[in-house]
Amino acid sequence: MIRFIYTSFFVLLVFSCKKEDSKIAFEKVTSIKTYTYKELKPLLEKKNGKTYVVNFWATWCAPCVKELPAFEKINKVYSNKNVEVLLVSLDFPKQVKKRLIPFINQKKVRSKVVLLNDVNEDFWIKAIDSSWSGALPATIIYSEKGRAFYEQSFDYEKLETELKAFI
Repeated sequence: MIRFIYTSFFVLLVFSCKKEDSKIAFEKVTSIKTYTYKELKPLLEKKNGKTYVVNFWATWCAPCVKELPAFEKINKVYSNKNVEVLLVSLDFPKQVKKRLIPFINQKKVRSKVVLLNDVNEDFWIKAIDSSWSGALPATIIYSEKGRAFYEQSFDYEKLETELKAFI
């Protein structure tokens, strides 16, 4: 009987430790860094051997919210493969505390999130990609192998297929 208790305790301890170790703690977001296009531009042109997946989205955009898990999965699966995901929110600056930060915390978004706050949309939309109509969602994937712009929604499989061409 005592052996059973010790064995049960040991099994319980092993499983609870393993579960804790495999779980990465989520750090609650309390602020979001805000960029103008001029400040954001260097993040869209890095040349350091990494592959970047940059998604333009907003909490009010239903297709953006629907595809967000695909970007989160790419971030998780490819983070150790020199891939970095950046989520550029186009939410309204006045809604950051009331909507964006609570959304990020509720969904436990682990990818880096920044806010683009630049009123000169006519300039920066075309500067990001001349074919972009300004519609969301929109994504850039780039590396030293090249750059592609997508004005569309992604599921994980499509996003991963596109990403693999840049790794």
